[in-house]
Amino acid sequence: MHILIYGANGDTGARLVDEALRRGHTVRASAQTLTGSEKQADGLEWVVTDLMERNGPAGDMAGIEVVINAAGIDAGFLTVLNPPPLHTEGTRNVLAAMHSNEVDRLITISASFVETMSRGPIWFEAAARFGLASIFQQMGEMEKILQATPWLRWTAVRPGWLLDEAASGDFQVFHDVIPEDLIRTRTGDLAVFMLECAEQDLHIRATPAIARPEPADKSGPDAVFKAFLG
Repeated sequence: MHILIYGANGDTGARLVDEALRRGHTVRASAQTLTGSEKQADGLEWVVTDLMERNGPAGDMAGIEVVINAAGIDAGFLTVLNPPPLHTEGTRNVLAAMHSNEVDRLITISASFVETMSRGPIWFEAAARFGLASIFQQMGEMEKILQATPWLRWTAVRPGWLLDEAASGDFQVFHDVIPEDLIRTRTGDLAVFMLECAEQDLHIRATPAIARPEPADKSGPDAVFKAFLG
């Protein structure tokens, strides 16, 4: 397949690029800016896209069969209070470009916490509500945009709190929301699952959730507060 990956230089996006190439796909990797140190490989093309520009994604779609959107909002102090509308306006811009080029398959990252933030210990729920509620609300609005687009064959994957580690090989997939006792999802697992959705045409117009148990040093209060405090 010829796959377009947005947010290709982020944690999940970079793993998507690597895994897609390993599986033999052709990849157009998009980033907002390029540094010159990006991965180079046969079958890999880098492009610069501003998703917040109305026509920003318009030139990305030629020859593309599947769009995977891994672009995310940096959860810094100011952005969590007033996040840019990346998941709403950015999604509308991507959909307009897809429709104009007759590309109808989109797999995007949402969050299990769109469904409910009552996951994990109370201290985790409190931290998530304080730090990320505005971003989760925007992701929920993004899902409504997808649901209201009848021609689109979309999948909105709902991970837990992301852990930037390689694929585990034993992640679990659930309907709509992760179990109450799980909070973490590896970026490697997320990349593998999103590519499986593309390859096997899984979870069309659905919101599968993905997570796995992680040890206390990666899911306990010290890890959570270290992440939220930067």
